[in-house]
Amino acid sequence: MSKQPTIVLVHGAFADASSWNGVVELLLNDGHDVVAPPNPLRGIAIDSAYIASVLSQIDGPVLLVGHSYGGAVNSNAATKAANVVGLVFVAAFAPDEGETLGDVEGASRDSVLASAQLIRTYPAGSNGETAPEVLVDPAQFHTAFAADVPAGQAAVMAVTQRPVAAAAFTEKNGPPAWKNLPCWTVVATGDKAAGTDVIRAQALRAKSTITEVEGSHVIMVSQPQAVTDVILQALGAVSKQPIGTQG
Repeated sequence: MSKQPTIVLVHGAFADASSWNGVVELLLNDGHDVVAPPNPLRGIAIDSAYIASVLSQIDGPVLLVGHSYGGAVNSNAATKAANVVGLVFVAAFAPDEGETLGDVEGASRDSVLASAQLIRTYPAGSNGETAPEVLVDPAQFHTAFAADVPAGQAAVMAVTQRPVAAAAFTEKNGPPAWKNLPCWTVVATGDKAAGTDVIRAQALRAKSTITEVEGSHVIMVSQPQAVTDVILQALGAVSKQPIGTQG
C-alpha cells in the first residue's frame, strides 16, 4: 500500500463529530490524515449513503472507525466503498443483514437506554408530515451514556446532543462489510447505552480483534488514548496489505 490510509471517524447517535476531538488531536499530533464527517442521524439508508459518498471522495485507502450507531452506518456504507480496508468499532454496533438495532438493543441486559429516552418529532415532508426522533433525557444522560465523564462535561454533552431519527432503530441493515474486512472492536466494560453484552457478542461474531477498556459508552471521550491505541493497531495492520486483499 503506497499511501497510508486516511482515518475516517464517524460519530454515533446523540452526538456530533466533536465527540472525537480527543482522538482527533492525538492522531493529528502523530501525523495522520483524519476526517470526521457529520453523520446525518436520519436512518440507516440515508446515513450510510451519505458516509459512502464521503468515502468515495477520499483519495486512497480508508480505515473506517465508528462509535455506537456509527458502527452500523459504517458497516453498511463500506459495502459501497471500494477504498475501505478495515473497520474499527468503538462501543459500536456491527449488525448482520436483516437485523434492526431496536431488536438488538431489546436483547441487552446491560443497556438502560430504552428507559432513558425521550421521543420528539421532526418535519419529514412538504405537507406538514412529521416523524419520530429520539434523544437521551438530559437528567439521565450522565448515568446512562457518559458515567465516567465529569458531571459538568456530561451536562454540556446532554444539552448539545443531536437527536436520532427513530428509523435508525427500525430500518433493517443491509449486507455487512464486517464479513469481508478485518475488524477491531473497543468494548467498554461499563457501557449502559449500547450494552457491553451486545457489543461484545457482535464483535465476537464479526471475528473482530477485541480490546476491553473499563469505561462508559463514550469511551473515546473519557479515554481517547486507549481508543487511539486501537486505531493505530488497526492502521498498522491494514497498512501492510494492498487494497483488495482483506477479508
